[in-house]
Amino acid sequence: MKVLIIEDEQATAKRLGKLLQEIEPGIDVIEILDSIEACVKWFKSNKQPDLIFQDIHLADGSSFEIFNQVDVKAPIIFVTAYDQYAIQAFKVNSVDYLLKPVKKTDLADALKKFKEFHSDKKEPGFDYSALTKLILKENYQKRFLVRYGEKIKAVEVEKIAYFFTQEGNLFFKTFDNHQYPLEFSLDKLEPMLDSSQFYRINRQFIINYKAIKEMYSYSKSRVKILLNPPCEIETISSTDRSGEFKQWLTGKS
Repeated sequence: MKVLIIEDEQATAKRLGKLLQEIEPGIDVIEILDSIEACVKWFKSNKQPDLIFQDIHLADGSSFEIFNQVDVKAPIIFVTAYDQYAIQAFKVNSVDYLLKPVKKTDLADALKKFKEFHSDKKEPGFDYSALTKLILKENYQKRFLVRYGEKIKAVEVEKIAYFFTQEGNLFFKTFDNHQYPLEFSLDKLEPMLDSSQFYRINRQFIINYKAIKEMYSYSKSRVKILLNPPCEIETISSTDRSGEFKQWLTGKS
């Protein structure tokens, strides 16, 4: 059985591969991929595997974006720390859904289910388009729970002007100029947000389109952005993101 693992956490991927071979020594983990970009390139030049183990959130975005760029027909067992996707995952032809950290017994059960399901089909013919649309359009983060002092507050995402890192910590500022800490990294946060509304302009900032007050041409084809509410940290799109950022401003994906 040829297995592909899509996972951006190296330790998790290695552990999963080890567990698979402990359960069934004949399993061949043919590749471990850690990004949307790497997956798209791989699927364009390789045959479909027998089975895929796929994390939902990758470093460069939601792994469902893969299905928008290449045709994936192999069955998938989703492996993720985000259980909010479980119901939607089961509505399509995915084999199973495993929550991190994966237990060996659960993994063995998932493989058994895969064999039973696969034995009845010569061609899997899986279609993940329905799930992709559901996840990418309807399951972005709706609100964040923040703690400050002894208080807990739920903040609607639509009220957030921008997210930024400072001295290794992540914060967001609302349109009414309140600032709150958030226990995420920008890499993990980015795929949780609606990409039509929020854009990561550089390693430090994710901004809401509605928070853009003014923009100016800057050196090396970059864009300098003035935000509302104002930010003390200078906000300039990185060189490698500027072209895509300008396209995002037009509303084109």
